[in-house]
Amino acid sequence: MSESNKDTAVIIGKLFLISAVAALMLAVTYIPTQAQLEQNIIAAQKAILADLVPEAANFDPVEGPENAAGDREVLYYRAVDGSGNIIAYAFFQQQVGSQGMIVVAGAVDSSFSNLLGMDVLSHVETPGLGAKITTPAFKNQFRGVPMEQLALSRSGGSIDAITGATVSSQAVVNALDTKINEIEAAEA
Repeated sequence: MSESNKDTAVIIGKLFLISAVAALMLAVTYIPTQAQLEQNIIAAQKAILADLVPEAANFDPVEGPENAAGDREVLYYRAVDGSGNIIAYAFFQQQVGSQGMIVVAGAVDSSFSNLLGMDVLSHVETPGLGAKITTPAFKNQFRGVPMEQLALSRSGGSIDAITGATVSSQAVVNALDTKINEIEAAEA
């Protein structure tokens, strides 16, 4: 083996060793970090639900059937008062917007007659246009809206679409309407 081939083999060996050590370090930090991220997500979701239904003493999860891994997905939450009476239903829902997935949180009263409020958790909508779905001016329109009025104003509802972002506005309305209808059917 020539001297240059030996040097190349040494360099490749060093790079492999560095890569192996880096992969090991990532693996060692991934597991505890992942557990902490899960806890942070759960805490953030509880805070959002509490903002939507501040009168609730607790949020009881309603879970779907077990998946292949043996886990159960939370479909929605029953917001209950201190006596255990259901006062509202709260949820998280994904909907395709103009540029990608929009994730919203929402709450409806226990009679399914009024939307209590909503929040946008994440989106990839166009800055300055569709991203305005996160502004208080847009989100506050949903507080106390009767369910029969949960539509854009151009469709006879009471929600004003964001100028230039009708698709994003409609996606938020669709996400809320779809999930509330699912919950109402499940609770019937």
